[in-house]
Amino acid sequence: MPVVSAEAFVPVDPATAFAVSQTTGAVRRRWDPFINEQHFLDGAELPAKDVRTFTRQRFGFSMVSRYVSYAPPRNVGMVMEDGPWFFEKLGGGWRFSPGPDGEGTIAVWKYNFSCRPAWIAPIAERIGTWVLGFEIRRRLAGFVRGCSDPEVLRAVRD
Repeated sequence: MPVVSAEAFVPVDPATAFAVSQTTGAVRRRWDPFINEQHFLDGAELPAKDVRTFTRQRFGFSMVSRYVSYAPPRNVGMVMEDGPWFFEKLGGGWRFSPGPDGEGTIAVWKYNFSCRPAWIAPIAERIGTWVLGFEIRRRLAGFVRGCSDPEVLRAVRD
């Protein structure tokens, strides 16, 4: 199963970085270039283990995912329950660790996936590694900007 990951330093503590990563609505769209629409399902109002979310990506692809772990301020993990036809499986985890000398945070985002149909999976997964890797690096760069954006920081501190 292919794995793609990206890592970045952000100039805020892990609790703040984690909180930024879990923003929704206009605040989330302010920093996350991947998301066009995202909301909780089944009446949930806050993220937590087993909470499901609907996400529509900027190109129109959508998926329903479920939190499989939620451990603020250290990590969060999700799996796709329903999504684009070409993904057999998709899972991801975001980890937040204190930065060097206790300053800032190291954010590591890692995803694994498999493609379908099986006969084209070897080619699709090579392409998917490139595309998903590009998207994760793009999102993480947005996250870095979000962790320095006064409006995003105000939203997570309020």
